[in-house]
Amino acid sequence: MFPASRYRFYAVNFGIPLACAVAVFLMFDMTTIDIAFNNYFFDPVTQTFPLDQIHLFEKITHKWARIIPNWTGEIAIVGALLSFLWPRLKAEKHSKIIAFLEKIKVAPVLRFATRHRRDFLYVVFVFSVSTGVIHYLKAHTSVYCPIETTLYGGKMVHVEWYENFKLFKTAGEGRCWPGGHASGGFTMLALYFVARRYRWRYSKAIMYGSLTLGFIYGTTRVLQGWHYMSHTFWAGIFVWLACLLTALAFYGRARLEQPVLSKEQQPMPVAETQPAN
Repeated sequence: MFPASRYRFYAVNFGIPLACAVAVFLMFDMTTIDIAFNNYFFDPVTQTFPLDQIHLFEKITHKWARIIPNWTGEIAIVGALLSFLWPRLKAEKHSKIIAFLEKIKVAPVLRFATRHRRDFLYVVFVFSVSTGVIHYLKAHTSVYCPIETTLYGGKMVHVEWYENFKLFKTAGEGRCWPGGHASGGFTMLALYFVARRYRWRYSKAIMYGSLTLGFIYGTTRVLQGWHYMSHTFWAGIFVWLACLLTALAFYGRARLEQPVLSKEQQPMPVAETQPAN
């Protein structure tokens, strides 16, 4: 049998999202709640979603909002690449280069990147995994967005994801389930698992902030008619599982299940020293 701590870890981190998946399936996919909710934002006279016609709303909530996950991913890529540079500098061979890097304050950045190489690589990898999972599901369910269906003035027939799922081949041209924009916000959950590795006491704040960001991203697309609310929930569930499984591969369960450190337990900062080469 599993030890109590291991059982609790799996029960919480896998059990809760799987329970949410069952709840979303029963409450949304098996009912018409999604359609009823979207109807509030649809104008039957003009056959449009009014918020979809406001270009500033589109720019702020869809275009500009991408900056947060995009910059996070780009910083992780740069950090991962820089992490391989510092170990290659040998004191006996590159003393002048090292001195110059210290002078311009680049050396501490390179040392930081080297110490956190695994974390940078984790973020890069999990962003790729999450994106891949979402794109796979989109292609293999071929769900059309509400605004594209006959329910809201479009030409395509409304279908649920499970009615059109194909495991090994593309199901069609639809690309709406799960929510892609919402998943971009949810990918910030990667930072939560990095924080858990270091037992940072604000790790839950990162988790709640990432979940909130994903729901904001998803909800704004619902208001514009480009998604149903359940698409956002499904995106969050799949991204959480992708982040969790990748974190287990990178860090291991024992590290992730350690309790966070209290304020009194936080290690005191120490001055950086030049490591021996």
